[in-house]
Amino acid sequence: MSVIEAALAPLAGKHVLDIGCGCGVLARSLSDRGARVAGIDPNGDALAVARQAVPTGTFYPVGAEAIPFADRTFDGSIFLNSLHHIPKLVMHQALREAARVTKPAGPIVVIEPLAAGSFFSVLRTVEDETDARAAAQEVIAEVLESGTFEQLGRSDYLRRERFADLDEFLVRVVAAEPARAAAVEERRPEVEAAFRHHAHAAADGGMILDQPIRAHVLTARA
Repeated sequence: MSVIEAALAPLAGKHVLDIGCGCGVLARSLSDRGARVAGIDPNGDALAVARQAVPTGTFYPVGAEAIPFADRTFDGSIFLNSLHHIPKLVMHQALREAARVTKPAGPIVVIEPLAAGSFFSVLRTVEDETDARAAAQEVIAEVLESGTFEQLGRSDYLRRERFADLDEFLVRVVAAEPARAAAVEERRPEVEAAFRHHAHAAADGGMILDQPIRAHVLTARA
């Protein structure tokens, strides 16, 4: 939230699009800080949860390559851990769509997990996102090199998460992508072994996993 708040300051009163909003965790945080929120996600079940979490928001079951809003609707757009879930062939289009619906000079915040860290090492036993995460960074580099976007800021940081146990970790990763449930059931012994190997004990109990994150704040060039 510190990255997002800095890019959109002041956040209160801003009209913000959450691209790949899932169950509405980010949308709720934005709304709690006074933003007017809209969200899109192809997962209709997740959107049902988001609508309950943010009754004042508007949510649409669509992909990021065809955003159902008029040009220059939003003060800012956000991809939070979502760009790498979009097929690489349409990542460029998704960024162009975000630019289209964002007001001139408005920020497009792209926050992405990198293919590194203990969280990623355990997740790989469920779903290997190495190529998808690399593709997201490649596409960002391409749109900057082409001059269609300008980078207003970039920061790398470590997301450190505490889980009571393996089951809590698995609830988290399946909630992010329900299709993982079958892989979790099939590969649970392998996932459990990776969790024991890569997680480290927290001082107050539970287990810690680290995920390196890269945040880009972009804006479309006129």
